[in-house]
Amino acid sequence: MSDWIRSQLPQEPERDLGSLQLAWLGDAVWELHQRLRFCKTPGRSQDLHQAVVSFVRADAQAAALEKLEPFLTDQERDYVRRGRNRAGRGPKRADAGVYGRATGFETMIGWLFLQNPARLAQLLDRLEETDTVLS
Repeated sequence: MSDWIRSQLPQEPERDLGSLQLAWLGDAVWELHQRLRFCKTPGRSQDLHQAVVSFVRADAQAAALEKLEPFLTDQERDYVRRGRNRAGRGPKRADAGVYGRATGFETMIGWLFLQNPARLAQLLDRLEETDTVLS
């Protein structure tokens, strides 16, 4: 399901984008990826929405990051760290650590989407392989 990302061309380095802007972009990329995964699944709109929400919540993003951590490069880990450090407290009902890891994950996703879409697709494919093995 990550072919749409592979077709993206890398962008010029975005020196003006901070960690939170990359996280904002990464959140949108991650949600679109999840929506594309579920759009071929038959079901009511509400059910599909709930399925996607279960993957884009902070705890699910933090879990995805945990699965990917052994495969990340030092530069990817650095973007995760930058995003995590800029995350702030997050919503009252969220655990600050989980929220920080999720923001770090989104930051890395946003950066990879702009700089190395093929690598992003590779990591997303790895997540899907891991999910298939665990099912």
